[in-house]
Amino acid sequence: MYKFDEDKALLEIKAKNPKRVLLQLPEGLKKEGFRLAKLIEEQARVETIISGEPLWGACDVAVAEAKTLKCDLIVIYGHAPFMKVDFPVVYVETRFEKGIKKLIEKSLKLIKGKNIGLVASVQHIHQLNDVRKLLEKHEKNVTVPSGKGHAHHVGQVLGCEYSGLKLEAKNIDCVLVLGNKFHSLGAALSIDKPVVLVDPANEEVIDIEPLKKKIVKQRVFAIEKVKQARKIGVIISTKLGQHFGSFDYVLEKLKKIGKEGVLISMNEVTNDKLVNLYDIEAFVELACPRIAVDDYSKFSKPVITVREFAYLVGDVTWEDLLEKGFF
Repeated sequence: MYKFDEDKALLEIKAKNPKRVLLQLPEGLKKEGFRLAKLIEEQARVETIISGEPLWGACDVAVAEAKTLKCDLIVIYGHAPFMKVDFPVVYVETRFEKGIKKLIEKSLKLIKGKNIGLVASVQHIHQLNDVRKLLEKHEKNVTVPSGKGHAHHVGQVLGCEYSGLKLEAKNIDCVLVLGNKFHSLGAALSIDKPVVLVDPANEEVIDIEPLKKKIVKQRVFAIEKVKQARKIGVIISTKLGQHFGSFDYVLEKLKKIGKEGVLISMNEVTNDKLVNLYDIEAFVELACPRIAVDDYSKFSKPVITVREFAYLVGDVTWEDLLEKGFF
């Protein structure tokens, strides 16, 4: 179903002329690791190491790992460029090749209103134009948001990046997402509009509203639990692309509301690590905001985002969270 664009990858690797490459792959593409590593070694004549660590997104560039292994190039498969780092990186995007016309026609039954915001994860960016034309044939007014923030392409959304969509919120009645539940839930939690997911990989069309309602209830509960806590850990990430909000802001606000705060650095934020911090009752995490949201059920202690913390201390309203996002 996916085009891996090996020729482009090899051309870019050869142009960099590295001696040793660190190959990073998302969990769903790691099954291709052996094949791609051997291809690079044989065709580009470069020693290749597959990173066995999770690749959670384009933000998760393993510069420290590459330096430790004395690599001089990182090759990231499945993501578009996200940020500049002080290390050579080649991004190789993958594309979903199977047709999705039938799924789009099926989605028309769930789409609410006439003005549609159309976005996609990077694997479906090339399909946006065809989908737009198809929707317009059904008398829909289609807006593809401009690329803002960390989005590399026009119409692209990432787990943490919906800036373009937010700018168009007043002009649309509904959002159509080409991708998966991760991206569509992010859209639903970023603007207060109905969201319909077209998931080509699983051949599904889903109204995300029921899932959004469930997640919002979880966020309310997490925020209330943090309100009750006295000792709060403020998690800062050692990942280069996962820095959201100011820890100075959080610590200052904690003092003002009579709570104790302490800074905690982490690479991977997991429940096993948090439970070992026995006397800390709750956490505000300034790493990837999707950790607090998507891993809610995995944590035995409450974890909230910096936007949710701003609501807790009265700097933003609940309506602002719903309209402009939980992260």
